[in-house]
Amino acid sequence: MDMLANAPVVPPLKWAGGKRWFVARHMNMVPAAFNNYIEPFVGSGAMFFALQPAAAVLSDANADLINLYECIRDFPGELESLLRYYHARHCAEFYYEVRRQRPRVPLRRAARMLYLNRTCWNGLYRVNKRGEFNVPIGTKVSVVLESDDFARLSTILGAAKLVAGDFEATIDTAMEGDFVFVDPPYTVAHNNNGFVKYNEDLFGWADQQRLRACVGRAAERGAKVLVTNAAHSSIYELYDGFEQVCVSRAGVIAGASRARGQFNEVLIKCY
Repeated sequence: MDMLANAPVVPPLKWAGGKRWFVARHMNMVPAAFNNYIEPFVGSGAMFFALQPAAAVLSDANADLINLYECIRDFPGELESLLRYYHARHCAEFYYEVRRQRPRVPLRRAARMLYLNRTCWNGLYRVNKRGEFNVPIGTKVSVVLESDDFARLSTILGAAKLVAGDFEATIDTAMEGDFVFVDPPYTVAHNNNGFVKYNEDLFGWADQQRLRACVGRAAERGAKVLVTNAAHSSIYELYDGFEQVCVSRAGVIAGASRARGQFNEVLIKCY
């Protein structure tokens, strides 16, 4: 199926490691045609919403994230109404009250996640070892955005199968002619810095090695796999034999703008 050339849509989430910068600058790395679209670390879904494929499998280990996308797909109007409720009450006291909550109703879980994402520090999703969201309040005060179009997001997500789970099962469904976009947490061997070190608790080097084996199997089956990762010698060695392109992007996870610089990432083309 040819890549659809629909009008752009803004992803609903801001996400650490999100790929809006990639969509803006490197879509030449994406195959011009493919069958199913598969994304095992969906995050903010920047690539998915840019492509708007007719058939997709989106998965993530973050069950709250998948629940959010399910609610956008199935209850866009109700979710928008809840966001307006949060918007009218937003303040520091309300933020920390919502942060303490652990709602069980899927729609309320989704609204809470999107509210916290839009009002926390730098849109960072981070939980402690008890699974509790622990990011402090940020400076943003808008919970409902001008770019919001939940009805359209719902339509686009209607083409996707949504799965909460490990990446391996999702990538193993890829067959000849499918496009697999792989954007894992960036962890490297002998990792010793910043946000990459934080990811080590969630996605270790053994996971990177397991991912490499999984990507190799998919490529052997004829899937078109594109991987993004940290531009680090251990990653280059891990994906030796595949085309590797180093690109720069601006860093956004830092306490002050002066601490944000240019960072290198590697794009690995496995087709």
